[in-house]
Amino acid sequence: DKVIPLFVPQCGSCRCCTNPDSNLCYKNDIGKYSGLLLDNTTRFTCKGKPVYNFISTSTFTEYTVVDEIAVAKIHPDAPLDKVWLIGCGFSTGYGSAVKTAKVKPGSSCVVFGLGGVGLSVIIGCKVAGAAKIIAVDVNPDKFAKAKEFGATECINPKDYDRPIHEVLAEMTDGGVDYAFEVIGNTGIMTSALKSSFFCGGKTVIVGLAPSNATMTFDPMLMLTGRILCGAVFGGWKSKDDVPKLVEDYMNKKFELDGLITHKLPLEKINEGFELLRKGERYALSLKINL
Repeated sequence: DKVIPLFVPQCGSCRCCTNPDSNLCYKNDIGKYSGLLLDNTTRFTCKGKPVYNFISTSTFTEYTVVDEIAVAKIHPDAPLDKVWLIGCGFSTGYGSAVKTAKVKPGSSCVVFGLGGVGLSVIIGCKVAGAAKIIAVDVNPDKFAKAKEFGATECINPKDYDRPIHEVLAEMTDGGVDYAFEVIGNTGIMTSALKSSFFCGGKTVIVGLAPSNATMTFDPMLMLTGRILCGAVFGGWKSKDDVPKLVEDYMNKKFELDGLITHKLPLEKINEGFELLRKGERYALSLKINL
């Protein structure tokens, strides 16, 4: 079978799984990082010592062992060199727009951070019918790719001598309908919140901040109606939705090809991570050929 491993499993029976508004599962390993399967074992060893499983998947390897709740069977004709993106990066960004934020046609959006996940948010905003999609990044080399995927405008905060949320408010008659932080920087998360319309604008935190990070902001920002929420894996219920997303791709509902900038063999994996860190081009997703 062709499958996609799931870093957010779906047992189908816990309180999270049975809640239609949640996509988490009590049996996930995010934040716990036990590195063990559900039977409290790890199936990897190196020189006689255990090697622990990474958030239910451990995929940078020729073979892996996962729990049944952490794998989804997909369409047998799906091109694996494309749909692997649905296992994390694309689904996280795309779902943040179409499922978590529920972007409405004709609305305005801003996306902070134009890596592979940020570009996937832009794809979601476009598919949802947003009229204005503003892309924000300090690396202007990423702007062409953002426009290719649907951004209507691109701005660099370094080009302004005032806070970026003030610039965005001026561009959107008081603030955007939807703001997405896709970097993992708590300062930018606050900027995203401030850039949303004070009367009901919605901000979605997509980026993963450091474990010791905190946010501080004036509660008046929320009192007038702004909404702040987060999205893990774009809000998708993994076993249910990943096969559907694969079929959506095969039916040309969205495009993935442009998100892949390099293809490297497994022995060059460290070079791949260095390309992502530098972000010299677009800092997009990386395909490791096994």
